[in-house]
Amino acid sequence: MDCLPPEAAQEASRRSAGAESVVKVLGLPLAPLSFLETLDEVERLINQAEPAFFITANTHYAMLSASEPALQAVNAEAAFLVADGMPLVWAARLLGRRLPERVAGADLVPALCARAADRGFRVFLLGAAPGVALEAADRLQARDPALNIVGVEFPRIDELAAEQHEELAERIRESQADLLFAALGQPKGELWLARHYREFGRAVCVQVGASLDFAAGNVCRAPRWMQKTGLEWGHRLYRDPRRLLTRYARNAAFLAATTLRGGIRRALAVVGESSRAWRLSSENGSPEGTEGRMS
Repeated sequence: MDCLPPEAAQEASRRSAGAESVVKVLGLPLAPLSFLETLDEVERLINQAEPAFFITANTHYAMLSASEPALQAVNAEAAFLVADGMPLVWAARLLGRRLPERVAGADLVPALCARAADRGFRVFLLGAAPGVALEAADRLQARDPALNIVGVEFPRIDELAAEQHEELAERIRESQADLLFAALGQPKGELWLARHYREFGRAVCVQVGASLDFAAGNVCRAPRWMQKTGLEWGHRLYRDPRRLLTRYARNAAFLAATTLRGGIRRALAVVGESSRAWRLSSENGSPEGTEGRMS
């Protein structure tokens, strides 16, 4: 699937070239935002009333981005990326960089819906299995009765013809949604949003993976202590080993190899800087040092 038109890719390149606050981890340009700062940044984007999308990235997404140039263009086009996974936070620390905390999409969905209810933002739910988004909408509105969900759809994105994509985009645009949660699969959702988000009016969009399943109550999240300690992957693996075992093994291998390479590069850079500093000190020694050597 083509991801970005040439003009969007050029704009992405200009935007990413000026980004100074991102933290590069496993090849991803992550924003060093806390959970609350992420909520504030999404609200700021909504108030700009311009189409945008952001990404909640985990280790699997980092691995996919490393091998797919289309995703690298998507990352450059995104308003920002946050670390949806403790391995990314840990890798940043090992490499001497700073990410304040994990920003999980599963936590962002209810938190952003609560803020949308408070601010009067309009929300659109897109994707997941048939019935899941509807159940998620019911539960989210039960939690925040003021929440205004203006659309719920679960199309088979891969099977839509070009005119059906246009019709879907028109329905999203006509809903005047401020915030769109898409559960279309990874990286399909990120690629699809990057291709079409400008057609949705003013909506700020994000691919949220299994977060609508969590919101619908169809999938139970790990206990809070496992989430806090970065062990939520173990809970998910226990519940769905057939689907996740191979994926998690590949993620772990990618994480170890990439972090090791980064650590070696960092160590070599430190040694190189120390060597240059010593050489300059020797060549431009102080007068006192020179007299001491001649006496």
